[in-house]
Parts: sequence; structure tokens; C-alpha cells
Amino acid sequence: MKPLNYAILKYFTKVDEACAEDVIEALKGDYGKYKALKRDAVISSLMTAEANGLLEETRFEMDQAGNLRVYYHANEEGAATINKYIKD
Repeated sequence: MKPLNYAILKYFTKVDEACAEDVIEALKGDYGKYKALKRDAVISSLMTAEANGLLEETRFEMDQAGNLRVYYHANEEGAATINKYIKD
């Protein structure tokens, strides 16, 4: 099994866009017991990936509970970099 941060990045090579809650839902089957698969930790991971040029922010919205959801996607160059270093 890949490290959680690798799995998060790989997830973005398979979807058009996603937010932290989407990532958690998608990965909870394999990584549900990981302490880092919590909203704040996933958001931190996504922001780090954005700062490193692997992901780009696409949009944001407020959910029904009043929480901000920021959506990201892997652009062509970011996806190529992720796929180069993280194999399936």
C-alpha cells in the first residue's frame, strides 16, 4: 500500500476535481484507520501539493454545515509529475 500522501496525489490523477471530503470518502476503505485521514490533515496535504505546483485550486463553496470546501485538480503537468514518481 502507498503512503497516504502518495495515495492522495494519485487520486487527483483519476478525477476531474475533488475537495478534502471527496478524498477522505474515496480513500477511507484503505486508509480509514490512519490518523492523517482527517479533514485538517488532508487540507494541509492538498495545500502543500498546490504550493509545490502539483495541484491547482479550481473553485470553492460553502457546504450545508457552513464549512468551506476548496476544490483542486491536477493540471496536465502536475498529473504527469505525479504519475512519473508515483506508480500504480
